[in-house]
Amino acid sequence: MNNDTLWLVRLGLDQNLFTVTQAQAVRAALGDGAELMDFAQKLIDDGLVHDIETLEKVAGLAMNKAAKGPPADDPFADEAPAESAESATGRLVAPQPRFAFEKVATMTDDQVADGMRTLLKDCARFGASDLHLSTGARPFIRKNRALSYLSEHVLTASDTLRLNLALMAGHQREIFLEKKDYDYALALSGTDRYRVNLMFHKNGAAGAYRMVPDKVRNLADLGFAKHYETLMKMLSYHNGLILITGPVGSGKTTTLASMVAHLNETRTDHIITVEDPIEVVQPAKGCNVTQREVGPHTRSFFSALKGALREDPDIIVIGELRDLETIEMAISASETGHLVIGTMHTSDAATTLNRLLDVFPPSQQTQIRASVAESLRGIVCQRLLPATDGHLALACEILVSNTAIQNLIREGKSAGLRNTMETGVKEGMCLMDNVVFGLWQEKRISAEVAQANIVNRVLKQKIS
Repeated sequence: MNNDTLWLVRLGLDQNLFTVTQAQAVRAALGDGAELMDFAQKLIDDGLVHDIETLEKVAGLAMNKAAKGPPADDPFADEAPAESAESATGRLVAPQPRFAFEKVATMTDDQVADGMRTLLKDCARFGASDLHLSTGARPFIRKNRALSYLSEHVLTASDTLRLNLALMAGHQREIFLEKKDYDYALALSGTDRYRVNLMFHKNGAAGAYRMVPDKVRNLADLGFAKHYETLMKMLSYHNGLILITGPVGSGKTTTLASMVAHLNETRTDHIITVEDPIEVVQPAKGCNVTQREVGPHTRSFFSALKGALREDPDIIVIGELRDLETIEMAISASETGHLVIGTMHTSDAATTLNRLLDVFPPSQQTQIRASVAESLRGIVCQRLLPATDGHLALACEILVSNTAIQNLIREGKSAGLRNTMETGVKEGMCLMDNVVFGLWQEKRISAEVAQANIVNRVLKQKIS
């Protein structure tokens, strides 16, 4: 078919104006020689497209792109049945993303860039959380924590570099090629956002693309329904420190964004966030939200946090507490009338407190333990576990600060936290082992997954 018609179909599919099945029907009626305007008119005449204004814009864009060549992939080659396939739950399932990786060497730069945009959008629609393009490996995605390959083609060094540079601005390319590492937020539109990490390894370049949800879900929808009141109480404070922790890929960023959205909707405060990079954009609602990104807007988390104390904030959100200076400044801010929310890469409440406190030298331990005991409001540790329905189940451990917890922190007796949390169920506390065991009892996770995520021997023996 003509390049402009192919582009009309490619862009129309990306805008969800029509389906592959509908486009194939129009092609069958008009033939392979159909002109762009005839194809567009047929879509309207057959009642397949109702948003005529958007179709006109797409047609104009298609003609511009056609001058540079055809799309990176044939839009008619998508398998139509996959679009209407149903999962076990009866929901429509998007087709698996496709890209002609073996043709990258013959594509123009514009074709590679357009292909990458389409690939990322398709990955997001498919429900993937990550896309990986690495030299010497087959391109693969992660969905529900499981890996699957998009192609059997092994990416070469030159092809991988072109793919990963395709959507970067000139100054970004220079920084990446000089430093060999680069993190940035990629926004294809207001709703299509991705967190990108680029690096070099022994074979060549590699890129990891994390899909950022287009909507901020509330905490109950994320899996905190049973703990909703506890989290609401934490967020009701106007000062203090709240920590969101968990391993990589456990949903900390999503939980943090949900908390910020709740505060934004229910308060009239000034929120300052410091992120690396900015992932979820938070438009001002009840609050004024100032979002800063490490790199373009500030040199480091520490410098941004230090400056934030002079910028009249009520709430400070820190993307990651990773070093002594940042942690010290966060604790100081929480003591001086600010609500501080931050994330850490730790697996449970006891480990979180040890990591938070052990970065300080011995001479400061007594003072810092007293400060944390007074300022800490709560710790939320979370994991995402493979569920029996093919999706993910959220398991969490929640520590709520009370007199007993404060005394343990002051005295450095973190070994006693577990017993105190077990007796603090009425205050909203819960242990990871108990929550995972509960998920198994509800048959939301398998016995194997439960066994792998429970430390308590007594609970393990109850699982069969």
